[in-house]
Amino acid sequence: MSEDAGVPAPPAIWRDGEIRLAHHHRPGRAPGIIFCGGFESDMTGTKAAAIAAWGAAHGQEITRFDYQGHGQSSGRFEDGTISDWSADVVRVLDRLAPRPQILVGSSMGAWTATLAALARPSQVVGLVGIASAADFTEDVIRPALGAEEQKALDETGIVYLPNRYGEAPTPITAALLEDGRRHLVLRAPIPFDGPVRLLHGMADADVPWQISLRLAERLSSQDIRVTLIKDGDHRLSRSGDIALLLEAVAGLVAALGPGDG
Repeated sequence: MSEDAGVPAPPAIWRDGEIRLAHHHRPGRAPGIIFCGGFESDMTGTKAAAIAAWGAAHGQEITRFDYQGHGQSSGRFEDGTISDWSADVVRVLDRLAPRPQILVGSSMGAWTATLAALARPSQVVGLVGIASAADFTEDVIRPALGAEEQKALDETGIVYLPNRYGEAPTPITAALLEDGRRHLVLRAPIPFDGPVRLLHGMADADVPWQISLRLAERLSSQDIRVTLIKDGDHRLSRSGDIALLLEAVAGLVAALGPGDG
């Protein structure tokens, strides 16, 4: 990646020799923390930055990264699927953070983090979900498609939906929806026994808070706490929301035994 305004591009690793995954990795104590961003989000967001600052202040290992087609990583966003983005999490686990890790997933990141935990069960020791959007392609996007949008998707393989967080519409591909259907996690028990903390705003206009409850029900762990913020929106980026997030992260770090790993 080229430099922008004199700022060097972040370091990167490669997935499958083709996709360049930009990241920031700070060594420190274990368990490490990996932040998994949301759909169309990146590693510079408020929550990711807050966790990075908390890790720096406490000497904790912290890793942030951008998925394929997101932020400073290579590839086109519309070419990505749940398979691709969960593979990005696994690549980060394998290449950057082989010690025990807590995965913090925001929105879609809670889905990719869950899939990564299933792929690397001995490595992922805890999960934190923020406005968890597990199975969102099936349970949020598909039901919202109107007749004209479904027709466009069937005929062209892509449809553009309004984006409340930006001017450009969001491309949704048939490949994304079909791939998502092959990786649904809320239809059966999820064999993950580590501690889990889930935060969700009850005023979330994008992902119903009931999805976090379904995720809690499906996970096999007996150490799950769900925090509902009645006036919280999807982003949960207010100072009080961030305080709750950092409290959840710090609690898991303490419970899982911080140390030099």
